[in-house]
Amino acid sequence: MSDKKVSRTCHHCKSRSASAPTDTSKIHYEKFWLYRHCSSVQQRDRQAQKAGQLFSGLLAMNVVFLGSAFISSMIFNQVAITLADVWILLSILKVLCLFWIIYYLLGTSRQPHAVLYRDSHAGAIWIRGSVLLFGMCSILLNVFQIGYSTILIHCKSRVEIVFPSIGILFICTQAYFLWHHSKDCIQVQHNFTRCGLMLTIATNLLLWLLAVTNDTLHVEIESQLREVERRFAGKAPSSHPHWCNETTLCTCPNTTICKVFQKGYILLYPFNTEYCLVCCSVLYVMWKNVGRRISHHHVPHTKPKFKLQGVVFGPLLGTAAVIIGACIFMMYQIQATSLAPSKQVFVIYYSYYIVLLPLMSVGAVIGTIIHALEKKELDTLKNPTRSLDVVLLMGAALGQIGMSYFSIVALVATDPRDLLNSLNLSYSVLLIFQNITQNIFVIDGLHRRRTVADDDTKEEQNRDTYSQRRVSVLELGQEIRKASLSYIHTYSHLSWKRRVLREISFFLVLCNIILWVMPTFGAHPIFENGMERSFYGYSTWFVIVNFGLPLGVFYRMHSVGGLLEVYVTA
Repeated sequence: MSDKKVSRTCHHCKSRSASAPTDTSKIHYEKFWLYRHCSSVQQRDRQAQKAGQLFSGLLAMNVVFLGSAFISSMIFNQVAITLADVWILLSILKVLCLFWIIYYLLGTSRQPHAVLYRDSHAGAIWIRGSVLLFGMCSILLNVFQIGYSTILIHCKSRVEIVFPSIGILFICTQAYFLWHHSKDCIQVQHNFTRCGLMLTIATNLLLWLLAVTNDTLHVEIESQLREVERRFAGKAPSSHPHWCNETTLCTCPNTTICKVFQKGYILLYPFNTEYCLVCCSVLYVMWKNVGRRISHHHVPHTKPKFKLQGVVFGPLLGTAAVIIGACIFMMYQIQATSLAPSKQVFVIYYSYYIVLLPLMSVGAVIGTIIHALEKKELDTLKNPTRSLDVVLLMGAALGQIGMSYFSIVALVATDPRDLLNSLNLSYSVLLIFQNITQNIFVIDGLHRRRTVADDDTKEEQNRDTYSQRRVSVLELGQEIRKASLSYIHTYSHLSWKRRVLREISFFLVLCNIILWVMPTFGAHPIFENGMERSFYGYSTWFVIVNFGLPLGVFYRMHSVGGLLEVYVTA
């Protein structure tokens, strides 16, 4: 009886083992369940990431709204909320940001497995260099503000000395943090890091907003200039705005050091707003990279190198534009800073722009057409840095476009047939068209997939092969001759589309550099010619210019980086 049971059991086992390989539904089900389990874990991580981004975004939004309410109250009701109250609020935010940055440097980033990945696209050398450059200029600005307030300590608040002192410490610490950690994809303390980054972004935005709207020192200098002009003309005291009665009580003494502090403050003022904008862009990329895991096939093994091979006309035309622009800039700085600037210097300045802007627009349009004719695939991989570049290009262009439209309305409403006004009108229209065409060209080029050039690959292979062989003197001459003929052959057969794209990109790079240098270092005819200022009023036009001018400077600087990327990948 037991033998029968054993035989039945063995027969049952054999039948099960025989049928096991054919029954695959259970195996598929187990794999599917495991995949489902893993995907649910990924989904929970994704939901946690979105929740952390939402919470930190809400924190930044509330801080920005609170600071904006303070700044708006200071503008419309200077009795209840003063500039000192705004400075105290911003000083508290700066101190909180300093504590978090120090904690990140000494604690978070040094934890085990904290920085497993680094974003190769984030924190490009040119943007980190901009952080250092504008940071140093902002430090000098705060030094000049401290010196100016110290000289006038009898009529200035002590907060006007404490606030820039904290600002110097904040700028130094933030610049060091961004230089060394802008590529981090932090993998620990996600929510705390996101909140710290968003708090720092909100603080920089509020500092930028205050710089745009705060015209206290500018009003003081403007009132003093009006007083000098009134005395020079021998006119009686005229009815000035209400701020003149306040500012004349606190005037700069007739000393060289005070004039230096004043002039340095005015000259370096745009750099501070520029610094805030650049820091916000870098911090935003870091915020997007918190918790991000970069796969190995997304990391580029070889980066395209910057070479001047295949470009001739672009560098020549661009260099000519830079030299002419530098000469006009120096002429403008000499004449426009006098008490009675010549009308001729404004005519020369606008004429230079009217010649250069159409050339840049035509180049951008030709480049866009060539991009449309190319068969190169679009790069659709997720890239927070590139997405931010596109947003910044579009957003920063609004500064110059907005100022241009305000100028167009003022010019058309007054006297558009005047020579200076007609040149200003043409300049404004051409500037709008140039910004739009250049944005289309750069954004289209940034989305093109990177490819390694065939001629560069062949050149490297020939170089490696040649270095591995020993040849005689005669064979060496033959090899040099073959290499020269090969270079001429490959250059002549280089795609005309690639050559034209490189020529256009390099020309636009040099043009954007000179258009960045001129307004950055003090050439502001849109404010100094007086036409728009008399049409809109000093305070209103001051806000418009300080909103649009830093964005315009940031746009030129950011366009240089985008155009270099287009040149390298062409």
